[in-house]
Amino acid sequence: MAGDRIEVRCGTRWVPVCAADGLVPGRGVAALLPDGRQIAVFTDRSGTAYAIGNRDPFTGAYVLSRGLLGSAGGRAFVASPLLKQRFDLRTGRCLDDDDPARSVPVHPVRIRAEAGEA
Repeated sequence: MAGDRIEVRCGTRWVPVCAADGLVPGRGVAALLPDGRQIAVFTDRSGTAYAIGNRDPFTGAYVLSRGLLGSAGGRAFVASPLLKQRFDLRTGRCLDDDDPARSVPVHPVRIRAEAGEA
């Protein structure tokens, strides 16, 4: 909805990332958190927001925000634009590799109405 914003938990506080209507469902944006971490933020077609680390653990490139969303077995994922590995948006686990070192961090995210919104 107009005026809503995406916020991500950083340490003990929520930080605004972007306007909710600024995200195209199925596409991501990269954001830099105040602590210097880079994240990828997405919304799906139902309006659910997700935030994961933007670094692809297979290549080391900060590109996951450029990946495309999909679903497999009822799980939303983003496919890396480089080597196409799929990362579960709720757990960060790579769906194509069982090595836990190949997962990405997941960040709590919420959609919040701007102050003064009804």
